[in-house]
Amino acid sequence: MIRVRFAPSPTGSLHVGGARTALFNWLFVQHARAAGEAAAFILRIEDTDRERSTDAFTKVILDGMTWLGLTWDEGPLFQGANGDRHRADARRLLDAGKAYEDGGAIRFRVPAEEVAWDDAVHGPISFHGKDVEDFVILRADGTPVYNFAVVSDDIAMRITHVFRGDDHISNTPKQILLYRAFGAPVPVFGHVPMILGADGKKLSKRHGATAVADYQHEGILPQAMANFLALLGWNPGGDRELFFDVRDMIAAFTFEGVLKKASVFDPKKLEWMNAEHLRSLGAERVAGLIGDALAGVEPARAVELVAAVLPRARTTLDVAHRTRLRAGLDPVVLEEKAAAFIAADPAGYRAALRDVVELLAGAPDWTPAPLEAALRALAERRGVKVGAVMQPVRVALIGALVSEPVNELLAVVGRELALERLRAAAEG
Repeated sequence: MIRVRFAPSPTGSLHVGGARTALFNWLFVQHARAAGEAAAFILRIEDTDRERSTDAFTKVILDGMTWLGLTWDEGPLFQGANGDRHRADARRLLDAGKAYEDGGAIRFRVPAEEVAWDDAVHGPISFHGKDVEDFVILRADGTPVYNFAVVSDDIAMRITHVFRGDDHISNTPKQILLYRAFGAPVPVFGHVPMILGADGKKLSKRHGATAVADYQHEGILPQAMANFLALLGWNPGGDRELFFDVRDMIAAFTFEGVLKKASVFDPKKLEWMNAEHLRSLGAERVAGLIGDALAGVEPARAVELVAAVLPRARTTLDVAHRTRLRAGLDPVVLEEKAAAFIAADPAGYRAALRDVVELLAGAPDWTPAPLEAALRALAERRGVKVGAVMQPVRVALIGALVSEPVNELLAVVGRELALERLRAAAEG
């Protein structure tokens, strides 16, 4: 039976790199199950660092995984609860002469033999025991060192595959030697390359948000985040980038497709991918996602508002902001470029709006087609390009230079609110 584990330390939030590692493990298990194999995904919390580990961080990690849809079959299991077994395992090696006491600590006796494995990502990798010093496995206070605790736990949990970041490659020889010393099967190892920022350096807070929870709060959909993370270091073959159904991603995922080189985290691509996922949901489902933002708005009206902004929205926060503005729930605040547009010709801006108000005040049909015809006719009478009429209207209604077509914008804002905003801006 295939058994894999994700083993985060509760000393911080669930970050992008950890989330991707968890996702790859989860996809591997789900792919195996889809092929008819027995497989389990185990969540182990490595909380042996008592000073830095907190229940709050544990909750953040669990919440982040749940948000991403990464359900686990066993756990969460806590490494800190395994102290008695860790000490007993260290004693076993000591009694077998494979470890020795060094002052108050116990050190593993490294044999002078080759340590090699066929990495699931990088292929054959080898070290030699003579290049690895005898290392501590149990401290004087009876607490285990990381490499020893991991092996003790993985053996006890019958872990068959260990997929993790390639910053752990240097730990693998020590761990394989410990497996051999215990006479236990060595799992398949696979080390995933790191994630870099746009500057080519390891992703960190200086590049912006790195915790999964940050993206959740910024209006990123969990399915879009999972899609994006999967493609950070995995090539499903061909040019496919969008997986709107997680079952398609599960079917395509294999470690043969995991890349050997580091991946670059591109926030703009994440936003693009999120926008595609938003549109795939449709206006009715997205309206449900932002229900709190449109509290008090009739359901049919909410769907109409969302449908108007969805083609240009990138996040759920973006959808909420745009719809609230069009619904009259938020006031118009000029964006920088819109303010500059007005400043370039304030008198002309107000004059155009006065003509628009006079034209539309008695419009018999407030729907896109007749509204467009009326505005085009006004531009022709004034002897100006259509944009010279349309753009002032757009700025007055939403405070921006980019939106859906102005006739559609007028229609979705509605006669009463639109005329109110146009008059206020014309008198401004």
